[in-house]
Amino acid sequence: MIIDAHQHVWDIDRARYDWMGSGLGEINRTVEFHELAPTLERLGVGGTVLVQAADNAADTDLMLDVASREPLVRAVVAWAPLDDPAALEARLEWLLARPVVAGVRVLVHERKPRWLERPDMDRGLTLLAESGLAFDFPTSGFAALAELPRIEARHPGLRVVIDHLGKPPIGGTSDDRAVWRRLLAVAAANPLMHAKLSGLYSSVGPVGSWTVEGLRPFVYDALDLFGADRLMYGGDWPLALLAGGYERMWDALQTVLAELSAHERDAILGGTAAHFYRIDTSGES
Repeated sequence: MIIDAHQHVWDIDRARYDWMGSGLGEINRTVEFHELAPTLERLGVGGTVLVQAADNAADTDLMLDVASREPLVRAVVAWAPLDDPAALEARLEWLLARPVVAGVRVLVHERKPRWLERPDMDRGLTLLAESGLAFDFPTSGFAALAELPRIEARHPGLRVVIDHLGKPPIGGTSDDRAVWRRLLAVAAANPLMHAKLSGLYSSVGPVGSWTVEGLRPFVYDALDLFGADRLMYGGDWPLALLAGGYERMWDALQTVLAELSAHERDAILGGTAAHFYRIDTSGES
């Protein structure tokens, strides 16, 4: 089964999205799953993972509502208050009672640098690791990758996936790429660390100015460091609309992945996500 491991929905009447604004252009509005569903079906995507878009319970409730009525939604990455252990304990119990919830994410990139490394965060991350839920790690820039080895040293059982490959410097300099790769390599040394081939847009100039040849070296760096069994495809819709559209990124990755073995393609396009997010695909193609 092909699984899109990273997409969003949001409803500005139900939840607060502090990061939204006019810079989002056409997606500065409520975005609903039915807008993308026909494209997913046309491309043969059999399952998706909805990922939180706001640090509040209302956004998670929205995703759970969508999952309850949309068979394509196979897992939800929810919000939880990692910085409030007492509230987190109760919240994790509530989330674990809902089998579709497979992970937790907080908008770390909206917080101060090294927020997750604060001593008072240790209890929250310990509770998350003990819950068995995965942790999605978003960044606003690849420098934040330096935090992951230190976090993992204190929480060795925490299963982490790096969203969008940690924002590689696509369109940047060779020196930038070397720094990104070095930071990613240190993180990838932990066998529990995974990463998403998602949101791979230009970091310099217009967000949609990326090309297939510009993406290729970053995808191959990730393959070299993680292997296909720790990489997963994510469409990053609706943000993808700002960078040329869902199908443009899909087609580009298909071109790059065509050079891999069937096993590697199957892992990246679904197998890794199914394993990491514990999605039951038995009996499905």
